[in-house]
Amino acid sequence: MTTMTDRKNAAISRGVGMTTQVYAERAENAEIWDKDGNRYIDFAAGIAVVNTGHRHPRIVEAVRAQLDRFTHTCHQVVPYENYVALAERLNALVPGDFPKKTIFATTGAEAVENAIKIARYHTRRPGIVSFAGGFHGRTFMGMALTGKVQPYKAGFGPMMPDVWHLPFPNPLHGVSAEDAMKALQQLFKADLEPARVAAVIVEPVQGEGGFYEVPTAFMTELRALCDHHGMLLIADEVQTGFARTGKLFAMEHHGVEADLVTMAKGLGGGLPISAVTGRAEVMDAPHPGGLGGTYAGNPLAVAAAHAVLDVIADEGLCERAVRLGQRLKQRLASLRDQVPQIVDIRGPGFMNAVEFNLPGTDSPAPDFANRVREAALERGLILLTCGVHGNVIRFLAPLTIQDEVFAEALDKLEAALLAARS
Repeated sequence: MTTMTDRKNAAISRGVGMTTQVYAERAENAEIWDKDGNRYIDFAAGIAVVNTGHRHPRIVEAVRAQLDRFTHTCHQVVPYENYVALAERLNALVPGDFPKKTIFATTGAEAVENAIKIARYHTRRPGIVSFAGGFHGRTFMGMALTGKVQPYKAGFGPMMPDVWHLPFPNPLHGVSAEDAMKALQQLFKADLEPARVAAVIVEPVQGEGGFYEVPTAFMTELRALCDHHGMLLIADEVQTGFARTGKLFAMEHHGVEADLVTMAKGLGGGLPISAVTGRAEVMDAPHPGGLGGTYAGNPLAVAAAHAVLDVIADEGLCERAVRLGQRLKQRLASLRDQVPQIVDIRGPGFMNAVEFNLPGTDSPAPDFANRVREAALERGLILLTCGVHGNVIRFLAPLTIQDEVFAEALDKLEAALLAARS
């Protein structure tokens, strides 16, 4: 008998990795049912995409209404008001007390690519600085910026030139904020003239890298350094944006304003849309036609994005993210004595993670993290791993998850952690 996995293996490139073999039939809020009727609680949310839950009624209604009007004209050919209105909203919402402008694209990687294009055009400089452990996409510039070889860069070289990586400030792994800043100063002295650097790109909380948060003092110093050398600061908020960290944007935790902000994932509530918002004079640097894309700012996705912003505000999802994250971290902390592999529990809002080492050592325990993921899946809870060493479980459930479903998920998580010890 041919299974879905057999069909997938025969039809789809093995380069498309799959965390589970759960084939979705339908989904609602924080729950997914597969083709066999099995129910799962979704603690992945499409990798922080459906922060507002699967098929939120207001998002479905907004998309359905747009579907009855038109689905595509290409904004660069026949524009539409919804695109302009969404840009106006983001210009007002993105941190920064200065005039802003926005462009739309389709994916997070596209947003990052466009931010780099804009930064290079505005500064007339080629160099870009990013950080070890960072993730910025699978396109060639995205790969070059990404600070993780497996599985994103291995075998795809050579990478795009003039990209320079620095250690990410991570005290848990022996890199203080002072160490990271010293490495940047050393880079400028030994290898890279600051006057050649267009921008520094950083995730306020690293996503694929392990959910490590940038220390506020480091972000403040980075902003000052960019100002001193005439470099732009790009905040990659693709995974951190739209209430996930307890603020609409994670940069709000630091009180630091980026020159350019990239966003995607949670913006569309399940439909593909991304954006770059930044200083008006920077965003206006490229010539007409230098930015855009056939599907950029698709009308259905734009309609969804408007509804997402309404839901976040009306349902208090920033505040709810904080409450959910506190409950999750408290539950994990209560298990430390029973699960000695737990070395750290972290994350702002509901962008949380637990990291595992071999008991009593500094050695990462990726096998244990994977056993937890598998044990959770057996119990109907979908989890994701991350981290350069693969020893981190990250938690990205919809912010709209019902209290009773969340409590059920915590019980399943505890059972999986205890089962993984044997």
